[in-house]
Amino acid sequence: MSLAVQLAGLRLKNPLIAASGTFGYGVEYEGILDLSRLGGIVSKGLYLEPRDGCAVPRIVETPSGLLNAIGLQGVGIRAFVRDVLPRLDGYDTAVIVNVCGDTVEEYAEVARIAEAPGVDALEINISCPNVKKGGMAFGGDPRMTHEVVAAVRKATRLPVIPKLSPNVADVTVFARVCEEAGADALSCINTLLGLAVDVERRMPRLAFGTGGLSGPAIRPVAVRMAWQAARAVRIPVIGIGGIASAEDALEFLIAGCRAVQIGTANFVDPGVYSRILAGLEDYLRRHGRESINDVVGSLRFPDAEETGGGGC
Repeated sequence: MSLAVQLAGLRLKNPLIAASGTFGYGVEYEGILDLSRLGGIVSKGLYLEPRDGCAVPRIVETPSGLLNAIGLQGVGIRAFVRDVLPRLDGYDTAVIVNVCGDTVEEYAEVARIAEAPGVDALEINISCPNVKKGGMAFGGDPRMTHEVVAAVRKATRLPVIPKLSPNVADVTVFARVCEEAGADALSCINTLLGLAVDVERRMPRLAFGTGGLSGPAIRPVAVRMAWQAARAVRIPVIGIGGIASAEDALEFLIAGCRAVQIGTANFVDPGVYSRILAGLEDYLRRHGRESINDVVGSLRFPDAEETGGGGC
């Protein structure tokens, strides 16, 4: 049995990738788990300069989820390349840099600096709901999405993977725009915009106000949007949203994703990767499949007549 997948010109030993913002820069998990077990790691979001992020409180638990407004705190791309990247060099896993910017020009410059030995691909963060500049402004406008992705594509030879926002009317529009602009793959989806209220104070529970909702609560929405994106484009889609088990990961893979990212589960169970890998191998064994790629895009819908039309 093989868990290896091909993604945007990269060969990953398995389809499990640590999601941006929930795994630090990877080095924070040294000694907790073997980073070489992962198919890939996506760094925290990186701007040209260091960034403090939002005021506290930044994180609030919600039923089956987590609401956060970190604000893309980070060390900046130059410090990452100089201090962090050499520490990841000894691990057999793909390193993907999450690229951020307040302007199109900043996205391109961060991408240019990120094209350093040891970096395998760039994830373009055009969809963070917790920043006042960039973020949703770029990911919520098809024209601006095209402009950012095209600028990054010109600035680097590395695979370019835009991260799509769920806070749009039709994710397929943005998926197609990214493909037209030269994207090599898509990450789908970022967090859903949410609001938690302290009823005693009658104020938001996050200092920023609104935040990004992640965790199991968003998984059905994420699977649906990833499925739509995968059907709309020819480039690979990476599924993200509430994955905490092999069954969760398989939902995305069966819906058409080539790989998945694990985010919020990192905070509760660093051993989640070993559990999911064992579960994927068991699934292939039980279903008589030799490769995880045999599962990708295998979703079948029953006839409408058999289901009564699937009414509301």
